[in-house]
Amino acid sequence: MIGTKFELKVWNFLKTIPKGSVKTYKEVAIALKCPKSARAVANACAKNPYAPKIPCHRVIRSDGKLGGYSGRGGVKTKLRLLRSEKVYI
Repeated sequence: MIGTKFELKVWNFLKTIPKGSVKTYKEVAIALKCPKSARAVANACAKNPYAPKIPCHRVIRSDGKLGGYSGRGGVKTKLRLLRSEKVYI
């Protein structure tokens, strides 16, 4: 995989988020023991070239909004993927 150490750490964590559930960027940052790095997590998700294989679509904003999506089709695809996993935002 190509990416910075931090990006790889984020992407590896994303693979542990179960199908049908979501986490916020902040929750991911806390899980990675970098609680003030929610924005860096969002940036790592935005640079994910392996979407949807690495499921960055399962990460949303703390206010409950979708945020962005790096995969083909952008946010529309993120919403479709979440709905296919029975997650309704």
